Amino acid sequence: MDIKTKALKKSLWVFHLSVGSCNNCDIEILDCLTPKFDIERFGMVLVGSPRHADVLLVTGIVTKKNVERVKILYQQTAKPCFVVAIGTCACSGNMFRFGYNMGGPLKNIIPVDVFIPGCPPTPAAMLAGITKLLNKVKE
Repeated sequence: MDIKTKALKKSLWVFHLSVGSCNNCDIEILDCLTPKFDIERFGMVLVGSPRHADVLLVTGIVTKKNVERVKILYQQTAKPCFVVAIGTCACSGNMFRFGYNMGGPLKNIIPVDVFIPGCPPTPAAMLAGITKLLNKVKE
């Protein structure tokens, strides 16, 4: 096992990417950072650059304008990079899936490791999804 994999077991750095959401999922992500839910106890820290990130948290529908940007940001992350789709819009497109500006569900653009559905998902659901991701990393 290499050093990068050992480090991922202890601490995942997260970059939040909002690609056209209504901000409800964004507010719930911020709620995960409060002392009530405290996602940092799992070693997860928000970072300001995708180049430092191990995990991409993606919220919102991917519009046609954002498809290339999402691909570029995914390519800029350190590998291995894990992608978490948060909210029904990122998971499936929800009610926007047949819209003229829909670029496709996130899973058709970049590989997604964990889906956390809900509109918006609760912080408890996000923590459950994150623990699934942590278990996937440990395997």
